[in-house]
Amino acid sequence: MAKITALGEVLIDFAPVAKDENGYPTLKANPGGAPMNFLAAVVKYGHSGSMIGKVGDDTFGNLLINTLNDCGIDTTGMVKDKDFFTTLAFVTLDDKGDRRFAFARKPGADTQLKPEEVDRKLIEDCDVFHFGTLSLTHNPAIDATFSALQLARDKNKLISYDPNLRLNLWESADDARRAMLAGLDYADVVKISDEEVEFLWGCGCEEGARKIIMEYGAQLVYVTLGEKGCYYATEKEKGYVPNPDGIKAVDTTGAGDIFGGSAMSRLLNTGKKPAWLTKDELEEICRFAVKAAALSTQTVGGFTSIPDIEEVEKL
Repeated sequence: MAKITALGEVLIDFAPVAKDENGYPTLKANPGGAPMNFLAAVVKYGHSGSMIGKVGDDTFGNLLINTLNDCGIDTTGMVKDKDFFTTLAFVTLDDKGDRRFAFARKPGADTQLKPEEVDRKLIEDCDVFHFGTLSLTHNPAIDATFSALQLARDKNKLISYDPNLRLNLWESADDARRAMLAGLDYADVVKISDEEVEFLWGCGCEEGARKIIMEYGAQLVYVTLGEKGCYYATEKEKGYVPNPDGIKAVDTTGAGDIFGGSAMSRLLNTGKKPAWLTKDELEEICRFAVKAAALSTQTVGGFTSIPDIEEVEKL
């Protein structure tokens, strides 16, 4: 059973469940954060996981750590800080279930993780190290992330990356672009959306995936395409896998994270390096991941919407 260590934001997603006559939403608090969602999917589908991050020493921070423990994720790498409040994200949904985020994070506890607070043993002992870009918006979390990445590289760990774009968390689009590209220098497996490819290079998914492999040295790239499924590519193989028919999204929060974690769980089951996967194996990995992600959109929230493996296999 492979061990995955993820570093990054652990926060509360406030998702709308109703509106009053004036348009003000009733919100439900859900555990969230892209690396946390990713890790929860990997663990739910058969592997062990550890989380490195920081929350406030407050009610929400304690709830999040309890939630991680309850689903079997090791929390020895989680730090509680009495000086900063747990980060909060407020989600709004359009008619298609697509989400937009507003963050209470000025600063949030997740941005205050220091390099010396990173549990190095969790990285030294893992098989896969996963990170995203929300830990690259502010210091000291930027330094903590790159310190962890260098350790993971030095120890020859498989590095998984989600260049997650939340423009309102950076000072400018150029800052966001620089941070996202800097992360690619370390990545072996990349999960990126078609919107993020367009933002970075102004091109389509195939050209974007080729850039990530040829210019940054990644072994495997998944480009998620929303309701259209995903495109995958290695140096030798490439192809498209569509979403299952007949599923209308209610809430897409966390769907990309759940795709990434689901795909990682199936990749680890092969026992192969990503560059060695056959086309059939890549198709099987992506079929499982798009089904898990599609089913997750039927429930409000991200972390709490990961479907049981039996549901995925039935679909």
